[in-house]
Amino acid sequence: MAFGKGHHLHLIDGSAFIFRAYHALPPLTRKSDGLPVGAVSGFCNMLLRYIEENTGPDAPTHAAVIFDKGSHTFRNDLYDKYKGNRPEMPEDLRPQIPLTREATRAFNVACEEMEGFEADDIIATLARQAREAGGRVTIISSDKDLMQLVGGGVEMLDAMKNLRIDAEGVEAKFGVGPDRVIDVQALAGDSVDNVPGAPGIGLKTAALLINEYGDLETLLERAGEIKQPKRRQTLIDNADQIRLSKRLVTLDCDTPLTFTLDDLEVRDPDPETLLKFLTEMEFRTITKRVSERMGVAPPAVPEPAAPETVADDIPFDPEAYEVVRDAEALSVWIDRIMERGWVALDTETTGLDDMRVDLVGISLAVELGRACYIPLRHKAADRDDLFGSDALAEGQMDPDTCIAMLKPVFEDPSILKIGQNMKYDAKVLARQGIDVAPIDDTMLISYAQHAGLHGHGMDTLSERYLDHTPIPIKPLLGTGKSAITFDRVPIEKAAPYAAEDADITLRLWHSLKPNLHRAKVTTVYETMERPLVPVLSAMERAGIKVDRDTLSRMSAAFAQKMAGLEAEIHELAGESFNVGSPKQLGEILFDKMGLEGGKKGKTGAYATGADVLEDLATEHDLPARVLDWRQLSKLKSTYTDALQDHINPDTGRVHTSYMIAGAATGRLASTDPNLQNIPIRSEEGRRIRQAFVAEEGKVLLALDYSQIELRILAHIAGIDALKEAFRDGQDIHAATASEMFGVPLDQMTPDVRRQAKAINFGVIYGISGFGLARNLRIPRAEAQGFIDRYFERFPGIKDYMADTTAFAKEHGFVQTLFGRKIHTPEISASGPRAGFAKRAAINAPIQGTAADVIRRAMIRMPDAIADLPATMLLQVHDELLFEVEEGAVDAVTERVREIMEGAAMPAVDLTVPLTVDAGSGANWSEAH
Repeated sequence: MAFGKGHHLHLIDGSAFIFRAYHALPPLTRKSDGLPVGAVSGFCNMLLRYIEENTGPDAPTHAAVIFDKGSHTFRNDLYDKYKGNRPEMPEDLRPQIPLTREATRAFNVACEEMEGFEADDIIATLARQAREAGGRVTIISSDKDLMQLVGGGVEMLDAMKNLRIDAEGVEAKFGVGPDRVIDVQALAGDSVDNVPGAPGIGLKTAALLINEYGDLETLLERAGEIKQPKRRQTLIDNADQIRLSKRLVTLDCDTPLTFTLDDLEVRDPDPETLLKFLTEMEFRTITKRVSERMGVAPPAVPEPAAPETVADDIPFDPEAYEVVRDAEALSVWIDRIMERGWVALDTETTGLDDMRVDLVGISLAVELGRACYIPLRHKAADRDDLFGSDALAEGQMDPDTCIAMLKPVFEDPSILKIGQNMKYDAKVLARQGIDVAPIDDTMLISYAQHAGLHGHGMDTLSERYLDHTPIPIKPLLGTGKSAITFDRVPIEKAAPYAAEDADITLRLWHSLKPNLHRAKVTTVYETMERPLVPVLSAMERAGIKVDRDTLSRMSAAFAQKMAGLEAEIHELAGESFNVGSPKQLGEILFDKMGLEGGKKGKTGAYATGADVLEDLATEHDLPARVLDWRQLSKLKSTYTDALQDHINPDTGRVHTSYMIAGAATGRLASTDPNLQNIPIRSEEGRRIRQAFVAEEGKVLLALDYSQIELRILAHIAGIDALKEAFRDGQDIHAATASEMFGVPLDQMTPDVRRQAKAINFGVIYGISGFGLARNLRIPRAEAQGFIDRYFERFPGIKDYMADTTAFAKEHGFVQTLFGRKIHTPEISASGPRAGFAKRAAINAPIQGTAADVIRRAMIRMPDAIADLPATMLLQVHDELLFEVEEGAVDAVTERVREIMEGAAMPAVDLTVPLTVDAGSGANWSEAH
């Protein structure tokens, strides 16, 4: 029977139910795997109570729970700051959201949501349709935004207060009837949803104005008649903003629904379906209550052991590992994967360079203790040849068949792929035409929880959390000149090793994943670790073009300049010696020349590290020239020579690899080759960047944050003078010098500014008077005086340092503004380690927050520039480098700058603006 007169529709605001449930109950986790389920439990209880209370003659004939789907709606297209101030979802609530949908369906209540529209729009459309069909509507919510719908057979019910809201109730709240609610909201704005409204006009004033002039448009047309000057000018100046606000608060009553009112007919729950869901959630009380209500025997809710115990109880047994050699055997494993919904995987390759290696085999694990290895390209053994023949060994699966079978599984969005350092495996499989997603990474799960405590490699994690030492790789591959690649390892030896890797990965996932929410770092992992993997993978595969001829010319020039420096050094020393020998250099400096400060180490040789030479350089030219020689030697060996070997012969580009879990603070590390440590302050370092070039018809575009760590320090420490200087766009180092030394900005000298700059950056890293004296080459007492004066002028910084150190000692970690934990295990140590640990703890929240900001920007970037001819190539600390078509530089710059400058939002509302500098050119040096 079609919905019509006499029918009663209940529309439940799903988000309101969820958040009330979440905040009303203490945290609750599912015992079997540690999954947070407190909000789900509360939601189920609320839904059951709703069903129990709505019986009898006034019971609804139709009902639905309406949810929001995603955060982007048409309102964000109208106003990009809409709901921009809302905090991110609590980390332990995020995984519960899809479970509330499952719960609704388990209770056999219609569950609806639509991409691009808010739940309120769906409710508004259903209410209009029901009203026009002659039925009644009750909206179960207390959301003020829905009050514009009240009237004409539509009312609201605040289920928590059991309070019905009709037209009179709306007028009591807004001062106007439901038909004028949107006019009042448009004027007053909404700080929660970031609706701008009219500055300085609140609900009461808005209601007075609307009641006086009748409606919003009349008010704006007659704004010039208003007697109060300030209010009159506000309405005139902000008319367009007010009209935009009205569009934002007006609900869409014509949402293109994909279902009808008839689909929402009330249905009784199916006992088997509902009890199965409640049992899986391990809700004992409500399971018993529902069973009694339905008159069925309550199912047993098991008391499972924690995953850690399960993993410990199942021994590692290589005999339980299978070698999959054909399509029939692989089909069995694929069926297991589809049934389970997840799979741990690992790839075996011929080396470590994921852009050049060959795929040798794939291992899979679905259950603890059971895994398989699929050999694909192992070479046949040949007794006459140490390295074997090129013929493939027998008993392997055809690689093309294997890839074809696994591709739909590895790309299936409903199947979770679990890996250890998943970026490597994803890149290897991408070269086979497989886009692996979605993924979980045990290395990053550990990193989110344990940064600063230990490494996150598989062997370390296995020994620490599984009490198991994995099968070592060295006995299989050998060492030195006799070492072989994995494709030369016999299958019978390779299989246990490879399959165990997948088994260990699955065990680690079961053990570590549930602890994310207990450590309160679920949001860190889900928003800044896991989504970064595909972003970095794409960047690494893209690589950057390097001009080999330019590098060769630079190497020759560096060699020539080094020879000149050697001659100068020999002349200053009065004899020839090996400048690259620390032993010979020490003898020259301290024995022959008699310079002070010589200290011998355990080997009996003098220490001649950079710190020693930098101190000596203030007294003599020879150590200064040695420092210059070493710098050139490092640039030549590390970059101009080595980079030529890193040019990929297939792409003609250099493909660096980023370590996500390298630095405890969240900073990325570039390796093989390291492109982050090319010095940019020296002329030679800048010349090396000239070798990084754009393809023909394109340019390189560099955007980097301006003094981001100082800005974060100003925010965290609450330094008003620095915050004001940043907001006003002042030269921060000149402003600091003016504040410290009392020098007016228009009388600032370069020397005074340089001193302030050294202090600004030095303080972030906990610099001492001795360190500052070395940097500025001034007496230590004078340098300490500068630092003391700095703390006097900016006392908030000293308070921040003291508070951060105390927090670290009490909790054993510090945090970034985004919740990243950096553990400080040696903060209470004695001796030199204590000083280092203290400085690291003070710096970590600042450097870590900066790292988090650029991670967030990088994660958002692919979607942001998807419609532009641009590719993100490199990340170097606070800088992002893109390759862009020549005619699109301005458009890409604008888009990227917007993303970077807004990357902290909505999680953190910085009180200091982030600014981004941009430059472009044919090579990296020109762009930066």
